[in-house]
Amino acid sequence: MPVKQPQHARDKAAAMINPMADSILKLSGELLYKVKIKADSKAVEKALSGLSYNQLFKGLNNDAAKKTFWVNMYNAWYQILAIRLNKTRPKIFTEQLIPVAGLSLSLDDIEHGILRKYRWKWSMGYLPQFLPQRTIKELAVDSIDYRIHFALNCGAKSCPPIAFYRYDKIDQQLDMATVSFMKGESVIDDDKKILTVSKILSWFKGDFGGSNGIRALMTKVFKRDFTGYSIQFNDYNWDKDLGNFDE
Repeated sequence: MPVKQPQHARDKAAAMINPMADSILKLSGELLYKVKIKADSKAVEKALSGLSYNQLFKGLNNDAAKKTFWVNMYNAWYQILAIRLNKTRPKIFTEQLIPVAGLSLSLDDIEHGILRKYRWKWSMGYLPQFLPQRTIKELAVDSIDYRIHFALNCGAKSCPPIAFYRYDKIDQQLDMATVSFMKGESVIDDDKKILTVSKILSWFKGDFGGSNGIRALMTKVFKRDFTGYSIQFNDYNWDKDLGNFDE
């Protein structure tokens, strides 16, 4: 399982927010809020589009800021693309319709390029993309954090609910999202020694550290030992469930 920073290091990083990052992060939160209350978000979209690339690159200067901004952006833009533009799978993930800082990004660019440090979408988390774009490499996180899979919402019944992520609380929020999702989606069969977990952990198995990492995550969540348990995966319910906000 990927190693996270100790809490004191994360607290120190959160305290180092710069004014440029603060304004950028507020825009992503404001966009998501506008989407939630079904208000006109065009002005916020224009402000995000009008950022310079240098502002975005220098403002989001650590992984906490990057995760906060891009998770909120992904969740806001999935709703915008699905509702306003009536986009559906699979094109909703691949079309580069998200304007930010002079770039046109796709949901896949955000998830697999930036938040998953340019992992190849179909490699279960084990292989990098072939020749990722320079801007994607520059904007990407330094370390892959498996917890983002419990924060990204793609408008389906089996997706985690949408939350508003904050820079000063991002680690606590991602921990809470992980525990909540795993407890809600996991089935433990002690007689057969089988763990049944979300299909998400199969699609991105490498992000979780393989089967041993998944068992370790279950141990962390449920506070018990699952050594020797086999792992199965639930079917994913792709039925549309837009506007599924956690708060």
